[in-house]
Amino acid sequence: MASVSSESLAKALEFAEPKLAQASIELPKELFAVLEVLDANAGLRRALTDPAREAAEKASLLAQLLRGKVSADTEAIVAQLASTRWSSERDISDALETLGVTAVTAVAEQQDGPSGLAKLEQDLFSFIDVVRSNHELQRALDDAQAPAEAKSALALKLVPNASKASQALISQAVSAPRGLKPVTLVERFVELVAKRQQRWIASVTSTVQLSQAQLSRLETSLNKIYDRKLKLNATTDPSLVGGLVVKVGDEVVDASVASRVAELRRALAG
Repeated sequence: MASVSSESLAKALEFAEPKLAQASIELPKELFAVLEVLDANAGLRRALTDPAREAAEKASLLAQLLRGKVSADTEAIVAQLASTRWSSERDISDALETLGVTAVTAVAEQQDGPSGLAKLEQDLFSFIDVVRSNHELQRALDDAQAPAEAKSALALKLVPNASKASQALISQAVSAPRGLKPVTLVERFVELVAKRQQRWIASVTSTVQLSQAQLSRLETSLNKIYDRKLKLNATTDPSLVGGLVVKVGDEVVDASVASRVAELRRALAG
């Protein structure tokens, strides 16, 4: 995905995040339904990615199409997606798929925190393992002529204890693989789930090993800052000289001497 599209996806994810906190499984299902409409309508994709069209015009176009058919949250997320710039028609569809998968993982996270995400990841891996080991299953799920409902039903039988979130992603992958093999698409979904799990891990790097008391105080502070119970992964790096580097998800807080020295060097270099 080109840089312009990557920036638009990042904006869409940031916009959607507050709405995911209370989302039900219906939100990602609606996002996937809109994706199906986009994938089936080349003219609509061209209109939404046309750089000559104003952002408000593109958002209004989708709003007219979706109003009354999806929830207000889904409509708002998709409208925001349409209002930004895209390098290709495919990119806006791929971004919508990413939003749908992210919404599913948020539902699993909301219900059971890190254990919900672990369960989702485990279910997806179980599906991948079963399908990868059976060529007949691969042929059945890859069959473009087979009804989507039939393939979805078969796929869900392979992971009988899958959570609702897992079922949603597996069904999406086999019914709408979008040019990929279903198992390959599920592997991509696993990557997004793993990225979401990083939100629950605080990687702490210090010059010397921190005491248990220091780690406990740091954990308490970080839990308050991020409003969730984080798991601390503590490592040492003598090159830091002093201070800490803390990474939670995509956020990095660098309070090390090494970072300040590097800043001074950059300033001196002009």
